[in-house]
Amino acid sequence: MQEFIESGRIVDAILAIIVAQVAVLHVLRVHRGIGPGALAPLPSLAAGAALLLALRGALTGGSWLAILAWLTLAFAAHLIDLHRRWPRR
Repeated sequence: MQEFIESGRIVDAILAIIVAQVAVLHVLRVHRGIGPGALAPLPSLAAGAALLLALRGALTGGSWLAILAWLTLAFAAHLIDLHRRWPRR
């Protein structure tokens, strides 16, 4: 388990789950007409994925600049998500 985490493969597994989640949402929307479209939760999922990639960089000895880039992208996606969810008057 330690190797699974330290190698960053745990992040790869979680990212695969996120991709599967988007696929399931898409299938439910297209074939059953239920749930949000696959793009609706995209900013939230993108923020989470970017945070995971920053974690992967930290676990595997990535450069601080790459980690900073992923964190900046996560913050931008988070702001987009907040803007989309903010109530309109």
